[in-house]
Amino acid sequence: MADARTVPEMSDQKKVDLVLEGGGVKGIGLVGAITTLASDGYTFPRVAGTSAGAIVGALVAACISRGKDVAVLTDIMKKVNYTKFEDKTPLDHLGVLGEGAELLLGRGIYKGDYLLSWLADQLEQLGVTTFGDLRIADDPGTGLPENERYRLVVMTSDVTSGELVRLPWDCAGHYHIDPDALLIVDAVRASMSIPFFFQPYVLPGTKATFVDGGMLSNFPVEIFDRQVGEPRWPTFGVKLSARPQPAATMRPTSTTLQLAIACLETLLDEHDDYHLDDDHTTERTIFVDTTGVSATNFGIDSATQDRLFTNGQQAAQAFLKTWPPPDFTAEGKWLRTS
Repeated sequence: MADARTVPEMSDQKKVDLVLEGGGVKGIGLVGAITTLASDGYTFPRVAGTSAGAIVGALVAACISRGKDVAVLTDIMKKVNYTKFEDKTPLDHLGVLGEGAELLLGRGIYKGDYLLSWLADQLEQLGVTTFGDLRIADDPGTGLPENERYRLVVMTSDVTSGELVRLPWDCAGHYHIDPDALLIVDAVRASMSIPFFFQPYVLPGTKATFVDGGMLSNFPVEIFDRQVGEPRWPTFGVKLSARPQPAATMRPTSTTLQLAIACLETLLDEHDDYHLDDDHTTERTIFVDTTGVSATNFGIDSATQDRLFTNGQQAAQAFLKTWPPPDFTAEGKWLRTS
């Protein structure tokens, strides 16, 4: 098996970097879109993701680093038993009161340990473990800073310092840890700590506490955009929602619980919506319709998963009919590329 550090960049394929939105159990929709892009000849030098987007992104980056077809992700994701992600503590087994106590004492209902073991197993089968396995080494024209030469970027929220963190980019500067040694599963576990549902995560080697990256940026579509130098290929975003509508959805806020849920949904869903006011961002975003499916519906059935996957495929197919837009290289449009 080749060392990931020596795998050269692809030269004979259509390249795009990917930014994958978080969305809990709706992540299978991301896979539908990605595999459709791949079947059209695209490959993905770098991937950024939040929460579910980080899970799928890690698997995509692993496949690319080892020269594997991303189509294998379809079978992997369709076999996920999401109910196992609800790994309860002893207190949780006492019912509603126990869950309430665990929420107060453990700061989250579920431990999140199953995600660590499941993803570690999937990545090991694909031949990667640490971010060092995803380092981009053989790419002479990269022009990227040394700390950004990785195939995967995971977005998470450091609530200790109150800032958005990009792993492994910020490892050395923020936490004085070797980014190559950072386990991919640790970064993903930090990113998917949905407040109230999963316990926050303390990144090994630090004293920092992390929660879902969506708290600060659920769709960091601009992360790979170059502000200086010549771009080499575009970035595509995959968003787990239909195209934005002119009228905003009104959330109930009459009770304390409704207000808390509305605040959480605002944090997770709305922070990045301002990007979509930019036509150039909308033009490079694939919108996967997931209407009616909650990110935390861990009892999702196979028929719903199939529907989300198909929606992802159809969204990517529709997107490809419009790409590239007529003015793609005009008026500074390339500033929004990698």
